[in-house]
Amino acid sequence: MSAKRIILLIIAAFAAFSASAQARLVFEPDTWDFGTIRESDGRVSHTFTGVNRGDKPLVILDVVTSCGCTVPEFSRQPVTPGGKTQITVTYDPMNRPGTFTKELWVYSNERKKVASITVQGNVTPREKSLEELYPVDAGGGLRLSTTLSAFSYIYQGRQVQGSIGYANASDRTVRLSLRPQDESGLLQVDAPQRIAPGQRGEINLSYLIPAGTPRYGTLRDALEVAVDGRSNGTTIVAHGIGVDARPADATQKSPRAEFSENILKFGPVKHTGPRRKLSFTLSNTGDAPLIVRAVEGEGHIATTLAPGRTVAPGDSFRAEVLLDPATQDFGVLTEHLMVVTNDPVRPMRRLRITAIIEE
Repeated sequence: MSAKRIILLIIAAFAAFSASAQARLVFEPDTWDFGTIRESDGRVSHTFTGVNRGDKPLVILDVVTSCGCTVPEFSRQPVTPGGKTQITVTYDPMNRPGTFTKELWVYSNERKKVASITVQGNVTPREKSLEELYPVDAGGGLRLSTTLSAFSYIYQGRQVQGSIGYANASDRTVRLSLRPQDESGLLQVDAPQRIAPGQRGEINLSYLIPAGTPRYGTLRDALEVAVDGRSNGTTIVAHGIGVDARPADATQKSPRAEFSENILKFGPVKHTGPRRKLSFTLSNTGDAPLIVRAVEGEGHIATTLAPGRTVAPGDSFRAEVLLDPATQDFGVLTEHLMVVTNDPVRPMRRLRITAIIEE
């Protein structure tokens, strides 16, 4: 027998011995179904029993789960070959209605996964309180489900609608008024003027950008909520981004906007230093002219990219970002530059600009 074959046999025998010597923890069953449980009844628990089917003692080092709703309890006492150990798993159904399946991984003192166990079931939701359904206290007994209605993209000529729930938690009729603070001129609001005791309903909000008079970029409206003529500062905010309508014909030629950078870093900059500039490239990889519709920043930087800039198919435009450190506060500066184009796939892109303003 050759020396090489002898070595291979020795390695195989050693591997087989190592495998047989490894501790092996077996749970039968390894899955427990709680069935249908009620959220209002609180936590449920089940104890799994495992047997060490290996040839040497083991210690459970940890039992890992991906959710804080599932908590294991176990002993770190050594489990001899043939010996038993238990793991109690507690599941908290609070605010988790519906079906669930949670797997837990058991690790030994050798830092190896030696077993897994699973709990599952279905949670019947509890009836939520008025305060949970309408968490915003708008004053005077009026409660709201939220104060934000975000519309994402608002396409020219296409109406978008949203709603905010309300409930009168008082024992009297209240008068509701919404006082405009910031106005885009395009928001339509449908809200009751009087709300009876216990009445629930919705404040309906909608945007419509007329196709003949397009608006691009951020649309934002803020409405101060007043109940019986008084306000506690609660404000409803609606916002979205005006973009071109998507073409009805998917085969129609269209532009594609590509940016060379997503993040521009000035790094450390002296407050008394000169103005600084960085650049990025906007390219059109589509087959129709790319038009910049809106460019919005937060006031810390300026850019040479402006609305109306057209980039031909296959062409590009190199834009500059300008920073005047003397006009900035000391410390970390972060600016977000929003660019809206007529790219039908990704009409809005954001670039992040950072700097550290030093003395």
